[in-house]
Amino acid sequence: MNLIDRIEAYADELTAIRLDLHAHPELGFEEVRTSGIVAKLLESWGIETHRAVGKTGVVGVLEGNRPGRTIGLRADMDALPIEEQTNLPYSSKNPGVMHACGHDGHTTMLLGAARYLAKTRDFAGKVVFIFQPAEEGLGGARTMLADGLFERFPCDEVYGLHNWPGGGEKQGSDHHRRCHGGGGFLRHQGHRAPQPRRPAA
Repeated sequence: MNLIDRIEAYADELTAIRLDLHAHPELGFEEVRTSGIVAKLLESWGIETHRAVGKTGVVGVLEGNRPGRTIGLRADMDALPIEEQTNLPYSSKNPGVMHACGHDGHTTMLLGAARYLAKTRDFAGKVVFIFQPAEEGLGGARTMLADGLFERFPCDEVYGLHNWPGGGEKQGSDHHRRCHGGGGFLRHQGHRAPQPRRPAA
């Protein structure tokens, strides 16, 4: 069974996770429910799990089936102080809080990668799954770093992404974000950011 078929087998479960996270958004450093769900899922897949890294952050560590480098994969978990008015069946149940920036999707995508890699372990080295709190202007990354993120979980490289909900200009904060490795700023338009350097083979 190839990679896509394996993931497709639990696509419905991942969809349910994403809709649940969307319906229960939490602001930065208040992601208690979200981080609890993330940690429990990682543990259920046999991934070494560390809670409360940078307050409400979660880190998972998984060894592959052969030696190699350590790669970090990062997603953010927090929502925005916005009243959701979509009237969708899975719209926010928390007044004044909404996943308008797609972090429910980011969290679900990283959980999907974690599940697949934990099931197969067919990779070299180690993966560090970094679930960051408080990305929306509250310094969640700095808080994780201050808590010894890379001293405790050293990585050779770290990768992340940002989706583009709705395909248009996002609802949400309009501050600029430094795109690590991309040499520029990400202003909710990552497709226009400079491309990061290609890693050496």
